[in-house]
Amino acid sequence: MVIKSVALETVCGITSKLPKTDKPEIAFAGKSNVGKSSLINGLMNRKSLARTSSQPGKTQTINYYNINNSMYLVDLPGYGYAKVSVKEKEKWGKMVENYLQKSKQLAAVFLLIDIRHEPSSNDKQMYEWIVYQGYDPVIIATKLDKIKRSQVAKHMKMLREGLKLKAGTKVMPYSALTKQGREEIWALMDELTENAHSQQGEG
Repeated sequence: MVIKSVALETVCGITSKLPKTDKPEIAFAGKSNVGKSSLINGLMNRKSLARTSSQPGKTQTINYYNINNSMYLVDLPGYGYAKVSVKEKEKWGKMVENYLQKSKQLAAVFLLIDIRHEPSSNDKQMYEWIVYQGYDPVIIATKLDKIKRSQVAKHMKMLREGLKLKAGTKVMPYSALTKQGREEIWALMDELTENAHSQQGEG
């Protein structure tokens, strides 16, 4: 994917209506400090389009990035941040649920998990919830540069077993530091959006 243009087109807060888009969407979900903004910036070759923050839990909106006028990358609010009230968490949960149920253009959900640690109960819940909504999430194992190369296979296995992933679920390691995994993630995103485009054409 050669990125010619990127624009943050729509920001949906808790009370906003979801936009009716006419392009395939790929949604990114993940825990507040899993490196979601860094991944999005890395994918889009921009330093600070998605705001990275030393304070996790900053993404409290659903952000639609229009890429090349051909697809949307949709950044969902981070979950599992301890300092947010239960009420706030419920509101974010409702936003994400609403999005997963109502988006007509959603081609795939990418779920980011920190490769260094066993998946948390929030991670497991999110995975099960995405599956329950009818999607087979692609797992992005972030922070790849934080572990030794010899540990990668072991940690990937830990993620697969910890999340009880369905057979055939894609797990793609990614490093925000070295951008390792970027090309593979883009290849998959291209494939998914092309499939969505061709299905729209048939419909």
